[in-house]
Amino acid sequence: MESEKKNLLKKLIIAGIAGIIIIAFFAVFLIVRTYGRTEIQIDIHQNKKIIHLSNFAEPPQFAIWLENPASGELKTVFVTHRVAKGDWEGKANVPVALPRWYQLFRGDKKTDSSTAKNKNKDMAISGATPKADYFSMRIEVEPGSEWLCWIEMNLAGDFNDAFPEIDVKTLREDEFSNGQPALIYRSVIKAVEGSEFIPEIISQSTWNKGEVTVEAVSEGITTAKNVFDDIKISIIKPKPKLINKYKITSSQGLANN
Repeated sequence: MESEKKNLLKKLIIAGIAGIIIIAFFAVFLIVRTYGRTEIQIDIHQNKKIIHLSNFAEPPQFAIWLENPASGELKTVFVTHRVAKGDWEGKANVPVALPRWYQLFRGDKKTDSSTAKNKNKDMAISGATPKADYFSMRIEVEPGSEWLCWIEMNLAGDFNDAFPEIDVKTLREDEFSNGQPALIYRSVIKAVEGSEFIPEIISQSTWNKGEVTVEAVSEGITTAKNVFDDIKISIIKPKPKLINKYKITSSQGLANN
């Protein structure tokens, strides 16, 4: 009886040691998988107060894409589902929501050759319009690579004196209830771990009867500037995991990993 107990204890000890070795192996394996790799993490905070003051009180539509400054290649890394799929509750695509993104990725007959080569690129991520205060996403890139990060945002129904629902002088109605134009943010990024970047608003985009205009931010823009009241881009090491979904390299663009 005593011998059986000793044998059982011995087996338990061996099993425990084997379990520790297996756990240690996987821990080392996961750590090794993150060695020499970097991710761009984009964190956005939405101002719920401003959103609720708009006519529809719905979160903004937005898209995030990266541009390789050397080749000019563009890749969408996130776009809200409604814009990506043209899901406008029975309406046709509404390029007025995010005119610049639509022009670059859905194709505009009047775009130049540099934008034409980026038409119909597969999206890395499309998802429901984020309703939480915070939105965060990551995309893996080649360490040390350089990018331009673009963000285009539009909050429907955020009318003001400069962009009214109905212009009392011309009696012209805002057909798509767009309100203030979409705003475009940009940040120059170098993928060095520990670096942080703050995108800045550099222009506004409008769509009018097929014509897309990107211009300096007008004086009539008010609350739209604060819909995203905090945006931060960080370069981090990937969290240990068994499977990586997306990776971007400076030469290949977006690729399944």
